[in-house]
Order: sequence, then C-alpha cells, then structure tokens
Amino acid sequence: MILETKRLTLRPWKEDDAEELYKYAKNPLVGPIAGWPPHTSVENSRDIIHNVLSVPEAYAVVLKETGKPVGCIGLMIGKASNIKIEENEGEIGYWIGVPYWGQGLIPEAAKELIRHGFEDLKLKKLWCGYFDGNEKSRRVQEKCGFEYHHTNENVFFTLINDIKTEHITCLTKEQWIASDSLN
Repeated sequence: MILETKRLTLRPWKEDDAEELYKYAKNPLVGPIAGWPPHTSVENSRDIIHNVLSVPEAYAVVLKETGKPVGCIGLMIGKASNIKIEENEGEIGYWIGVPYWGQGLIPEAAKELIRHGFEDLKLKKLWCGYFDGNEKSRRVQEKCGFEYHHTNENVFFTLINDIKTEHITCLTKEQWIASDSLN
C-alpha cells in the first residue's frame, strides 16, 4: 500500500533504505524518546527493516521532493498493538529525523494514516501514546484530534531498558468525522 499527501509518500520500507534509515535513527534524540534504542550501524538498520518494519501498515515517510525516507509511521492493529485494544482498533506510532522536526511532516503523515485507518481499514478507534517530556509527540497528537485517555506510570520498556510514564490518547471515528466536517 502506498499513501500520498501533499509533501509525502508513505510506502513500505525497502532494503536499500537502510543507509537513510541509519542516518536518522542513529541519533540518540530520536529513538529513546520513542521507546527504541539508537541504531548502531547500516547493517543494524537493515536488520530492523527486515525484522521490525516489514510488517503490514508500517511505512517509510518519504519526502516527495527527494524520494528519500526521513522518518517512519505505522499502524498496529488489534493484538499487534503495544497497548490492549480491540481487533477493530489501531495504534499509531511515528518518528522523524531531527533535521525535519517542526515542519509539520508527521502531523501530515498521521492525518493520512488516520484517514486510511478509518476509511480504508474500517477501524472504529485509533490510539496513540507519548512519554513524559515528549512535547513534540504530544503536539502531533493534539493537532490530529487525539484526546487524552489515561496515563500508565512506571512502565518498563525492554528495548531501551528503562522505566517511563506513558500518556495514552484516543480518537474515535465519530470524533474524526465531526472534526473533519469543521475543516
């Protein structure tokens, strides 16, 4: 599946994206705040493409201008989610390389993924989360219409070997339709 926005193409990851993935995913400002460790090499990034990102509904966030990936967004449906959700619900996760922070690219990608989830996949509810202190991620969720649902304190995240407080937000299909009609 390939999804398009004004500035972006959301497409499946390819093996030859490993170098670009490593360029952004090695930065310690990116992974740990999203719940995963920085990548250690191009080969590590290639392994992650094969073993983590080659699943349904995982997309490279590609700038149309350059044709190169600068981040990642995905939709984990039902049991594939990191939080306990129903089979007709999904969880959105995302990150973008530091040079692209503050340009509105992830809200743009997320809005298309939300549309895809509700219209194409017929999901009823979408979930998202952010760690304490990750104001950029919180703002993305607000811009996309997600509303605070609950907080999970002292959660151990194996990938980064750390305990974090995670805030969970939610968007129902009805809320999305109502907010879309206002725009």
